[in-house]
Amino acid sequence: MTDLVTIAPLRPSGAMLVLRAVVRHRLAACGLIVILLFCAMAALAPWIAPYSPYEQDLYAVLSGPSAAHWFGTDNLGRDLFSRTIYGARVSLLFGIGSTALSAALGIALGLVAGFRGGWVDGLIMRVTDAFLCFPPLIFILATSAALGPGLHNVVLSFALFGWTGFARITRGQVLVVRELPYIEAARASGLAPRRIMLAHVLPNTLAPLIVAVTITVGLAILVESGVSFLGLGVQPPTASWGKELRVGFTYLETVPLFSIAPGLMITLVVIAFNFLGDGLRDALDPRLKAAGKVRK
Repeated sequence: MTDLVTIAPLRPSGAMLVLRAVVRHRLAACGLIVILLFCAMAALAPWIAPYSPYEQDLYAVLSGPSAAHWFGTDNLGRDLFSRTIYGARVSLLFGIGSTALSAALGIALGLVAGFRGGWVDGLIMRVTDAFLCFPPLIFILATSAALGPGLHNVVLSFALFGWTGFARITRGQVLVVRELPYIEAARASGLAPRRIMLAHVLPNTLAPLIVAVTITVGLAILVESGVSFLGLGVQPPTASWGKELRVGFTYLETVPLFSIAPGLMITLVVIAFNFLGDGLRDALDPRLKAAGKVRK
């Protein structure tokens, strides 16, 4: 007689559940597809772009779209289609890199402020309020101007201001989580405060932070484009959507795609990250899930 062994079905992980929820959200799924396409375009730029972003054709300066140059050429005879593809590298690198720095700093400060409380919490929050007194774009422009033009300085300027939002969100979540019974049990078992913060408090505050990170990436790309448009970001001859938009503005009547192409790319990426953020919020917020079930 053969014994039958019942194998329990594998349960999907939390990441897979979130991914399924995002895929079911139509706008979020569209946003995720657009983001993946732009990331692939940036990674495969040397193989996708028909020309080097620095290669010049002096016989076709400011030419319109053609079989040789799909988007035309710029004022130096460089292929606009190739420079638009390479510009995705700068924008995505800035958006992801500056957001990662801002999130790391803000989450660390917010976690310490919410968990420790007392004068530590008061000091960190007063510094946060002081930074929030300045308009974001004015603060970033002023810091970039003081540090000098360049992508690294713009990243630093954005990180110096962007951490405030993450700090406030993290602190608010920690104030709720630290009073829950399992945190009290961890304290009673004699665990060190640092281990409680990192192993028990932080993982349970990540849901709203993931949404904030997604939306902030789109905001960072928009800020980089604006700073580059004003001449404080990426410097020539590096291809950047914001820089191309600024130079192309001068030749808008002659070669419209000089400005329209990078402007359209910026718009698509920012909207895609916002759609993805909305989908993640709907997937991770239990109150929105409950409201959706009630409507059904």
